[in-house]
Amino acid sequence: MNEHRELREQLGVYALGHGTADERAAVRAHLDGCAACRAELAALVPLRARLADVDPDRLDEVPAPPPGLGDRVLAGIAAEQATGQARPGRRRWAPAVAAVGIAAAAFGVGWLVRPVPDAPPLEAVAVQVTAPDVAATADVVPHTWGMEVRLHGAGFTAGEVYRVQVTEDDGGTVPAGEFLGVGPAQLDCNLNSSVLREDAIGFQVLDSSGAVVVTSDL
Repeated sequence: MNEHRELREQLGVYALGHGTADERAAVRAHLDGCAACRAELAALVPLRARLADVDPDRLDEVPAPPPGLGDRVLAGIAAEQATGQARPGRRRWAPAVAAVGIAAAAFGVGWLVRPVPDAPPLEAVAVQVTAPDVAATADVVPHTWGMEVRLHGAGFTAGEVYRVQVTEDDGGTVPAGEFLGVGPAQLDCNLNSSVLREDAIGFQVLDSSGAVVVTSDL
């Protein structure tokens, strides 16, 4: 049970493509015999795409309320009290309620009106599928730190671990992460490589046996 708990705690790291080679091998071996962890990993994999869209430079930003929001909230409270709709027993709570309301409104509206960076440029690429039950499409996104592969598809064997690698212009290959197949369900995952777009000539998706199931020439 202790080993199961320890390996289960590593599923998040594994889903993000991190961990040492020995740690990842231990998780893969555990997944082969644990249906519960395979199901949990399948639920974690789609979150990686959302995390890839997070801008780490903006995590500490505090949303600011729009101008005049506090005055409008206080004016509304004052108008309600003036019409006698506020219950006498609750008037002593009005300042505290107003403060909480202003804080909540400021945070919510500030989050909604925060500046949103432009979406990264997507380059649709052609893919060739060699596995009979797999359907796939892909886009690549150039970054200053490398290249991102956004893979979409269905038919990847449920519970099987697939590896993605990017081929450089000198013929070498660089790992771009792994994902877990979810069977006939729609699969969307973002895979990151340190290879710059201008240095990449293709990428491949390999199954657990090392066979290529999807390939693309860039």
